[in-house]
Amino acid sequence: MSKSLPYSTKDVHYDNAKFRQRSVSQVISQVLLTSNGKRDYLKCSTGKLLVLLMLGGLAYLVLTNKSAVNPVSDGIAKNDGSKEGENLMTHGSGKFRRFWRKPPRLPPRLSPDEIISRNRSIQESMKREEPEWVARQQKVKDAFIHAWSGYKAHAMGYDELMPLSHRGVNGLGGLGATIIDALDTAMIMGADEVVHEAGSWIEKHLPERIEKKGQVNLFETTIRLLGGLLSAYHLSGGSQGRIPEQKGPNPSIYLENAKNLADRLLTAFTASPSDIPYSDVVLREKSAHPAPDGLSSTAEVATVQLEFNYLSYLTGDPKYSTEAMKVLQHIKTLPKVEGLVPIYISPQSGQFSGDNIRLGSRGDSYYEYLIKVWLQQKGTNFSYLYDMYVEAIKGVRHLLVRKSVPNGLVFVGELPYGQEGGFSPKMDHLVCFLPGTLALGATKGLTKERAMRENLLTFEDMENLKLAEDLAKTCVEIYSVTSTGLAPEIAYFNIEGNSEGGPGGGNKSSKYLNDIIIKPADRHNLLRPETVESLFYLYRITGDSKYREWGWQIFEAFEKYTKIDSGGYTSLDDVTVIPPQRRDKMETFFLGETLKYIYLLFGNSTTIPLDEYVFNTEAHPIPIISRSV
Repeated sequence: MSKSLPYSTKDVHYDNAKFRQRSVSQVISQVLLTSNGKRDYLKCSTGKLLVLLMLGGLAYLVLTNKSAVNPVSDGIAKNDGSKEGENLMTHGSGKFRRFWRKPPRLPPRLSPDEIISRNRSIQESMKREEPEWVARQQKVKDAFIHAWSGYKAHAMGYDELMPLSHRGVNGLGGLGATIIDALDTAMIMGADEVVHEAGSWIEKHLPERIEKKGQVNLFETTIRLLGGLLSAYHLSGGSQGRIPEQKGPNPSIYLENAKNLADRLLTAFTASPSDIPYSDVVLREKSAHPAPDGLSSTAEVATVQLEFNYLSYLTGDPKYSTEAMKVLQHIKTLPKVEGLVPIYISPQSGQFSGDNIRLGSRGDSYYEYLIKVWLQQKGTNFSYLYDMYVEAIKGVRHLLVRKSVPNGLVFVGELPYGQEGGFSPKMDHLVCFLPGTLALGATKGLTKERAMRENLLTFEDMENLKLAEDLAKTCVEIYSVTSTGLAPEIAYFNIEGNSEGGPGGGNKSSKYLNDIIIKPADRHNLLRPETVESLFYLYRITGDSKYREWGWQIFEAFEKYTKIDSGGYTSLDDVTVIPPQRRDKMETFFLGETLKYIYLLFGNSTTIPLDEYVFNTEAHPIPIISRSV
């Protein structure tokens, strides 16, 4: 507002409004309120029409005066010095624009009747479906026990099973990774015999393994083993003591091993010259060193915080959380591309390295942990994580989300050479974690219905939830487009002006056969969990049964093409041909994540509720600290 004005424009509006009100009052008094005038005007239809028009004009002036007299100061504050603000205050046309301006777009709200009707419909649907889904859930439990039986028979104590050659292999440090990764899945399923066998092995053998083993990867060891031990500690009773019906050792065994392991992993942080930890740790030496190229991956260093935070909470020792949270606090200060970050970072300099931006390998779980660590620590001073998440998702929508041709599948691509380089229509299966994370970020773990009823969803939340649903469909279609009904490790998409060309998935009946390209080097399937993970989140949040049905189709394909009669499940070399050639390895995450998420997808939402737990990136449920018991 100009200081040269003797009084404010608000005063001008107020005086003008009073003048208009007096003028209208005089007209009404002179024309309508005299008995003769009243009789003359109401004798004919024209008079009646004029009366109605004048009354309508009076109503309009009252409405415009309400918006002009009181809120005008708000308009000045928002538009100070702008032409738009000046026009709204001084020109008649501005009044009309203000009067007819559309209100802000708000998320839809359900009426009480709609809520009651929907609840009744969902409850009746659940009653009808319950026997079917109980039976399907049992089949998933049977599959888990079959996978464990192969591991127990041929690879007990090794990291992973080679189901075709009937032997074990160590690729994760030799700590018995499958045992620890699978333990909380067995607890959730009530597979008591597996819980007893796994727990007994941990009690007897793990302490010595931790003391004597050599090099391990900080990230993989944290998410699979540390996360698995902490989750097992909680699910077996934790500080409450052992749950009577729970099999296995005293819960303190899990916590003691978790602490012993974490004390050694901490050297990755303390040995580094920056806030960015080294990638590798030598357990028996309590030493750490960088990867051969000197770099750490962004996802790996930013995906250990849930676990270390919870360990600090349990032990009362802040050192674990302090070291881990330094990483995110440091990344907060670094330059980004609309919230997006390169996939490599240097422990020496603490700076990002290169320009490659993607949500696939080495980038994925950085974005996942921004929202999950914030949820875990909600109410603390970690609100900056939520801001970073919101900014990053806006960047994803703007820079990475595209639609395929000819049929418009929504997908997330890559910027291998940064924002100034070209866009790549490549999407790793790993990116299929994103629909679940978007849904979780939108409702904060509540159901969509409850969040809408309590008016907790912004319009941006609703847009992100819609994007989650669109991306989940794309992830499922990547399965459906193949001959086996199982997804390849990587898919490419045809986009306007850039047709990749090349082979499809082999299922000629798929509508999206011409949208999706699967290159020969990318046709393998490693039993990955990301798509069923997102189906689990979306079913829990939306209640839409299609996510269950999609999950069942994927489970049936696993059963048909990856199950080994002698025990275990195997990866595949090529999902586009039948019969698919098998790859001799059962990843730990098949038991730790894939089967767990499918089991929970088919079960009751009161099991590991999303407003009380966060799942680490290896699907180990960790209590939200402010509500943990």
